[in-house]
Amino acid sequence: MSDVATAEAEILYEVRDHVAYVTLNRPKSLNAITHGMDDSLARIWDEIDADPEIWVVLLSASGERAFSAGADISGGVSTRDKRLAIGGGLTGVGGPLRILKKPLIAAVQGYVLGAGFELAMCADIIVAADTAKFSLPEIKVGIIGEAGVVHRAVRQLPYRVAMSLILTGERMPAEQALHYGLVNEVVTADALTEAAEAWARKLTSASPLAQQAAKHAVNARLGHPLEVAVATKFDVIEEYASSHDVVEGQAAFVGKRLPEWTGR
Repeated sequence: MSDVATAEAEILYEVRDHVAYVTLNRPKSLNAITHGMDDSLARIWDEIDADPEIWVVLLSASGERAFSAGADISGGVSTRDKRLAIGGGLTGVGGPLRILKKPLIAAVQGYVLGAGFELAMCADIIVAADTAKFSLPEIKVGIIGEAGVVHRAVRQLPYRVAMSLILTGERMPAEQALHYGLVNEVVTADALTEAAEAWARKLTSASPLAQQAAKHAVNARLGHPLEVAVATKFDVIEEYASSHDVVEGQAAFVGKRLPEWTGR
């Protein structure tokens, strides 16, 4: 596994079988996210979005104790020369929001706190170990900042469930997260990697261009009324209609065989 952008290998990154594996790698610090990690992640997301051979992203973290304890504020709340949202731009907290084009799986364990919780919620699929505990603890230490974490939580959980987390800072166990539809699957900690990779295989068995077009359409009209969403023409869907993968999908259906996707 190769490391990217930091001498301490705080982010691990590799690509195999059309899947980009991105790993937060500060287990001794509960994988708290530093400015350097944000910069590294931003460059990785650029590479992933630009590479047609990458179809799916699997985001995970080293160690058993935490997926991420959020932003690293061990040195106090600091400023930076440029505005970059936590998670390399994905969360929209502290900078412009970036939406990854490719499907994103998050595999989480242990503490999933604050901005770490926010980063997990950026994923399209979340697989959780039974050790996972989700929390927005900012209220307990008087840190709300730009309040990005609360907006995503209240959109992905029932209102009163989200508000109870936001206003108390209490932790939600994995099974409760599954009950409320926050995560797709809960497995034992030792089965987390296998379960996340199984989801990656499911995703890579489908047309990557169709997935990317669908994800774009969903996110582009997520905050709009249904009548606006269904009346919208999406350029990426129009472009997909003339792609090689559409021809291959039709040929595979007629030939009663599995399609061989190229992502082109």
